[in-house]
Amino acid sequence: MPPSTDFFLRLSALPALMAAALLAACSSGPAPERNTDAAAAQAARAAASAAEAARPAPSQPAALPESVVFASGMTLRMLAYAERVRVMPPAELTQETARLGDAASPEAQVQLSLVLSQLRQLPELIRAQELLARVLGNADAQPLHPLARLLASRYAEQRRLEETLDKQNQQLRDVQRRLDQTNERLEALKAIERSLTSRQPAAPASAPSNNRARPAAP
Repeated sequence: MPPSTDFFLRLSALPALMAAALLAACSSGPAPERNTDAAAAQAARAAASAAEAARPAPSQPAALPESVVFASGMTLRMLAYAERVRVMPPAELTQETARLGDAASPEAQVQLSLVLSQLRQLPELIRAQELLARVLGNADAQPLHPLARLLASRYAEQRRLEETLDKQNQQLRDVQRRLDQTNERLEALKAIERSLTSRQPAAPASAPSNNRARPAAP
């Protein structure tokens, strides 16, 4: 029995149906994959946000106590004063010493010690050490104690060097004094020698001649 017309119609429509099914499959297949990628990206963003929220906030620096701020400011002023004093000529150092006078306040005492240390004299350096000892013994001068201890240590080393230099200078003076005494004695000996050589010995008196002419015999 030959196939009917309906059979051929269905057979001719089969490729179109297969193409439609394939197109539908192609269009609907990647959708779950795209949804999965979007979900993963959203989860990653959520995790990053949570990590960022959990990260501790940077700690703010603690405010310094008022006493520390005051001490720092006073130390800076003293360092600036020390730099100004360092380049002063001796005449200005003397004037600054007179201006500070007795230095009743701890700040003035430290300033005067800085001036005296620049005079490069052992008595003045000893006085500067005494001023720092007064500052360190004053409980109300706590902000100046660290700087005073530092200066006291430097002055002690400077005093040791000054005493060594003074001792060496004294030894040089002693050697020079002995050398001068030796030269004086040498000059005295030379003077004696010159005085001896300047005296010419007296010419010896000629002996009377025994061959005097005798009177002729008559």
